Amino acid sequence: MVLRDFFIYLSENKLLNSAAQKYGLKMGAQSVVAGTSLPEVVQSIKELNKANISCTVDNLGEFVYEKSEATAAKNNILAVVQAIHDEQLDAHISLKPSQLGLDIDYAFCYENLKEIVELAYQYNIFVNFDMENYERLHSSFELLEELHKEFDNVGTVIQAYFFESEENIEKYKNFRLRIVKGAYKEPENVAYQSKGDIDRNYLKLIEYHLLHGKFTSIATHDHNVINHVKQFVKQHNIPNDKFEFQMLYGFRKEMQLDLAREGYNFCTYLPFGNDWYGYFMRRLAERPQNVALVTKQVFNKNTNLAIGIGAAAFALGRLSKKRK
Repeated sequence: MVLRDFFIYLSENKLLNSAAQKYGLKMGAQSVVAGTSLPEVVQSIKELNKANISCTVDNLGEFVYEKSEATAAKNNILAVVQAIHDEQLDAHISLKPSQLGLDIDYAFCYENLKEIVELAYQYNIFVNFDMENYERLHSSFELLEELHKEFDNVGTVIQAYFFESEENIEKYKNFRLRIVKGAYKEPENVAYQSKGDIDRNYLKLIEYHLLHGKFTSIATHDHNVINHVKQFVKQHNIPNDKFEFQMLYGFRKEMQLDLAREGYNFCTYLPFGNDWYGYFMRRLAERPQNVALVTKQVFNKNTNLAIGIGAAAFALGRLSKKRK
């Protein structure tokens, strides 16, 4: 848990996030980010589609407290929706309500979300609400419920470390859901703290939604979980069109291809943009084993895995200070 807390700390460090936007791509961030421009993202999607892999596209963004930033993010996402339609890509949208203004004004955020969801609805494109930390959890669910009154192309994420997730997965069983373990540091009065408890609840939530839910996206890089799901769906005669496996862009590439070749629905979570640092650190916090999956691509091959991450954070901080 110490390593997990370290990565979460890094993800929330505004100085490092800012420095990463300036220097990250030079350090190899392109290994985990599918481009910084729309044409680059479209090309990345096309390449994955050729391998029978669909994509969910995330326009990266952190610490949005100005309406102008939220509006710019909305316009970027609208452009992605339009490109998915125009290019006839096998892809959908993942977004964070905070990036669209949730921390500024609820009504403002709702209008931004509605504009995105409405355009996506016209093109039959799904929009997934990525869940963030606990203080934003219930307002994000409220936004989802409000938009679902008009549009049926919305879904969300259930995080296994929250105590209330078992209740929420039943409440939202008629939604398309992505099941994850959770990637923020949450207090012990609202969330499980031990890996064992989180892992057990994760499998319980997956099994419940596979049996009772609309559609299940199983977001994991853990081959043990994947093998468990394969056996579970076989035992319960759950058809392939009721679920998919999801992994992050740049992680376990061969396993992604193998699952697609085996005939399973597979979706790659495709982040793009310069604001990659907080996203990447939370992915490492979510499962520190992920360090071993990407560090060789992002840092020097001979660098110790954990030291490599810490050294990169230190370097980014130093670079930022020199620029001031």
